[in-house]
Amino acid sequence: MVQQSRPSPQSSGPAGGVSGKGARSGQGNGSKAAAIPPPSAQRGPLPHSPRGRRSYAAIDLGTNNCRLLIAKPSADGFIVVDAFSRIVRLGEGLAATGRISDAAIDRAIAALAICADKLRRRHVTLARSVATEACRRASNGADFIQRVYRETGIALDIISAQEEARLAVMGCHALLEPGDSPALIFDIGGGSTELVLVDANQSGAPHIVDWVSAPWGVVSLTESELFDHADPGERIAAYARMRARVADAFAPLARRLPRNVPAIRLLGTSGTVTTLASLHLNLPRYDRQAIDGLIVPSASMRAISGRLSTMALAERQKLPCIGSERADLVVAGCAILEAILDIWPAERLGVADRGIREGILRGLMDRDGVVM
Repeated sequence: MVQQSRPSPQSSGPAGGVSGKGARSGQGNGSKAAAIPPPSAQRGPLPHSPRGRRSYAAIDLGTNNCRLLIAKPSADGFIVVDAFSRIVRLGEGLAATGRISDAAIDRAIAALAICADKLRRRHVTLARSVATEACRRASNGADFIQRVYRETGIALDIISAQEEARLAVMGCHALLEPGDSPALIFDIGGGSTELVLVDANQSGAPHIVDWVSAPWGVVSLTESELFDHADPGERIAAYARMRARVADAFAPLARRLPRNVPAIRLLGTSGTVTTLASLHLNLPRYDRQAIDGLIVPSASMRAISGRLSTMALAERQKLPCIGSERADLVVAGCAILEAILDIWPAERLGVADRGIREGILRGLMDRDGVVM
């Protein structure tokens, strides 16, 4: 039967695991694996499956997106059997009110209800569902978590910024370029951006040397800069202000970063870097196989960022891989990315279409004693 856990508004402790194609097992972990009860009391218990054939699930409810990944263990990592992603803008208006709005709650619960149905249909036996910056900040975050549990059966765990950074690293570090030099891994979210300095080689999980979580993501930074989008001069000035605001938030870590290190490495996981990488390749539509693991010249990413920052909203909406859902947020992502390149001027940028969910999945499998 599916294990059941009541939701908690508290942050979880550290958890471990790496993921991705060909990834190796990391250290043990102490994560709180919030298993998912059936969405409806009328439905019977799920059939028990041997560990090697179980389905595991990870839900990441961020400030902008709701994402689900369901996978089964395999010899070289895990095989994805189902996935779901929807922009819910949970943090919309949060900076002004300090609360998650009713409309945002409705959008998130609608998306999570779809996730709950997929968990049932795929016979998921163990899952971990996490919520990040929007729920950490919101005065009604705990109430929202309880409502989600009542209406969908999904037990969301509000994780700390440190846990969020660690899960992102464990989910994508396998895509770091080979080498012994320091590496910076970053995750541009909707409400925050995590920068993690790691000491990593190809022999296993990276050692986290330093990290910072800045309170600026694509949603929070966009809402901080209100300006006339029709005025080209205003667009340029607003972009400069966004970059300056992010640079201030990164400054403490920037002062601690190593200097004059040859061949530094940089890896990003977020909708911003995958979108810009798609523009770099001139893709007519998003293609994960073409993007995940791509290495892009940093100069190209800066050029694309600069071009997007000068375009009107209607122009950005017409670009492939951006569209209306991302057009108003992508410029803030560009400002954050350029601020990262300012403090860690790597010649190339690795792009990962993987992160928190993959880190969660391997952690669950490791805890469940799955041998891969």
